[in-house]
Amino acid sequence: MNQFTFSYPTKVYFGKGAAAEALKQELPRTGKTVMLAYGGNSLKKNGIYDELKGILLQAGKEVVDFSGIMPNPTYAKVQEGARLAAERHVDFILAAGGGSVIDCCKVISAQAGLEEDIWDMEYKAGKFPAGGIPMGAVVTASGTGAEMNSGAVITYEEKLWKGPIVGTAASFAVLDPFYTASVPPIQVLSGAFDTLSHAMETYLGNSDQDNVSDDVALAIMRNTVENMRRLFADINDMQARGNLMWDSAMAENGILKAGRLTDFQTHQIEHQLGAYTDCNHGQGLAVIQPVYYRHIVKDAQDKFTRFAKEVFGADTAEEGLDALEAFIKEAGLPVKLSELKSKVEITPEILRKVADTCNIIQCNPRKLDREEIYQILCECL
Repeated sequence: MNQFTFSYPTKVYFGKGAAAEALKQELPRTGKTVMLAYGGNSLKKNGIYDELKGILLQAGKEVVDFSGIMPNPTYAKVQEGARLAAERHVDFILAAGGGSVIDCCKVISAQAGLEEDIWDMEYKAGKFPAGGIPMGAVVTASGTGAEMNSGAVITYEEKLWKGPIVGTAASFAVLDPFYTASVPPIQVLSGAFDTLSHAMETYLGNSDQDNVSDDVALAIMRNTVENMRRLFADINDMQARGNLMWDSAMAENGILKAGRLTDFQTHQIEHQLGAYTDCNHGQGLAVIQPVYYRHIVKDAQDKFTRFAKEVFGADTAEEGLDALEAFIKEAGLPVKLSELKSKVEITPEILRKVADTCNIIQCNPRKLDREEIYQILCECL
């Protein structure tokens, strides 16, 4: 393993009723004004909004609502939230939602205290924020692992760009599987596939032999598959949902990535596809990942073979990829780009733009060029 320094900033409250316990413990440490950030009306319909706001008011907090955070949160929404946080002198941000809400709030937290534009700061000056408004995360849709790190994925619409911005990590996270009860089944399974993708990408990154990260990554993949299959049988299996919430957290809290580089190429391609199409993230990954793996399977034959055996009980690398494709179909996830919900028609011309603008990484089994990325995308149509 490579040299590394590891720290774990997020305290986790897990299980039914965890939000009440978490806020009881954490709110005395926060200031007076709390921004309660969320997406649409679902948080109000399922009662979580009223529960959280009630706890905040009972604790004597002044609550500033910030709603309307969309899937694939935009840079404009980040700036709107940062302005509101600065104007209302927000002391603490409570993000209640899935990865989109939490990611948006991580960047709001950092931007609110900066005089300069955070995108310019990170991508032009190469500097990163040293802090931000303290925040906590209440997860109501799992899969991204956003609650366990400081990275955020934001869509900058004017630049036709979707990618990472470093913000502020949550000081605590609430993982209550019952808070996911009203999430539509396809969204639950899409999020779970994102977890599987994170673990696969970490496993296929650069590493030495017999390292614990590979063993743990394989265990998370296997457990994610097992619990997704439990949801195929009963989408309301809360124990399975809880297991998947913890799989998601483990895949993205940094433990698997310590001392190694990860193969994040599928995410890079899907992010840029999302910039042009606004497609669902987990579903985009489900379409792209098997096709990408067909292209690189011979460059990591041993790893793919072990993946096949330990995750799907298959004998060969190629049979493992067959099993992955079959599993995606079993989950009812899209297998072609034409099946994705998109704000534009996904054409070869759009895919050419995606291939020409997506980030290409060098830590995967084999570095791709833009022509091969375009070929992969066209094979996904």
